Amino acid sequence: MGDIPVLQGREVGFWHWLDDGRIQCSLCPRFCKLHEGQRGLCFVRGRLNDTMVLTTYGRSSGYCIDPIEKKPLNHFLPGTPVLSFGTAGCNLACKFCQNWDMTKSRETDELADQASPEAIARAARSLGCKSVAFTYNDPVIFHEYAIDVARACRNVGVRSVAVTAGYVTEEPRREFYRYMDAANVDLKAFTERFYHKVTGGHLQPVLETLEYIKHETGVWLELTTLLIPGENDSGQELNEMTRWVVEKLGPDVPMHFTAFHPDWKMMDTPPTPPETLTRARQIAMDNGVRYAYTGNVHDTSGGSTYCHNCGELLIGRDWYVLSTWNLTDDGHCQSCGSACAGVFEGPPGHWGARRQPVRLSDYRV
Repeated sequence: MGDIPVLQGREVGFWHWLDDGRIQCSLCPRFCKLHEGQRGLCFVRGRLNDTMVLTTYGRSSGYCIDPIEKKPLNHFLPGTPVLSFGTAGCNLACKFCQNWDMTKSRETDELADQASPEAIARAARSLGCKSVAFTYNDPVIFHEYAIDVARACRNVGVRSVAVTAGYVTEEPRREFYRYMDAANVDLKAFTERFYHKVTGGHLQPVLETLEYIKHETGVWLELTTLLIPGENDSGQELNEMTRWVVEKLGPDVPMHFTAFHPDWKMMDTPPTPPETLTRARQIAMDNGVRYAYTGNVHDTSGGSTYCHNCGELLIGRDWYVLSTWNLTDDGHCQSCGSACAGVFEGPPGHWGARRQPVRLSDYRV
């Protein structure tokens, strides 16, 4: 935390006074304690005139239409486009961050695009997007803006997707997921050592978020773990993680094991070998995970969906392009009739691997 020359933004909640005159943010487990003019570690929530403000409300680092599979979500409206955006800042300090230019940005005045929640919802509908994704940086830190966007989207029939590390406290977690339709949560590792050393956070709050989403909400949930050589890729850790997922979340929660590429403060760590991802996927399936995937590598088998009952190929994928489709409109295997867990509404979309930047000002209709 540090003193900031100019602090302005939308007044927000989740804070309280301390006896020493500071205010304490209670949005995430960091519980930052702030004097007047200071910001938390996330850099976007700070104290101004004895209240808490969000400096990035209504402001974005840019908008882009992505395939929903890029989030990654393989069981939520497959093949459809999602309008994606983020802001700046983050409440974790991952040394491997691949979006560090946004998550660690201190230049919030340079956020490119501004839009009201209603404008985003209207644009998503006009662009034919089935959902809006809060991504690129964690929506936990722009909690109020994300919720307002989700409300506006719900009013026009557009779904909301959170791509998050799940590092949030109980009360804001309850409020946030009341408005989400799907979430991909980064389960970054399964040891407290990794979370403390590599992310600057803790494991337990993330596990609590996962159990809450799965058992207390109707939000569709998928998990992603970026496997980093020598850090979180041991057979023992993957075995413990995947067993926990099956025991605590159930066998139907998809798991994505993705490849690390050197970035930010881990430039000397080698990329993840493809065989590590294949091994992780196999460990997951051996432990009862029905839908396990590899990511950030070209692996059509590891990226495709198979029936957990008869083994039939249900959804073929080549990167983000769908090929084979052997599901009924309501998500059952056409061979044996078993249900494939997920959110399926009729035939799949055909957005493919396109990535289309957009200017929201062109779609404010």
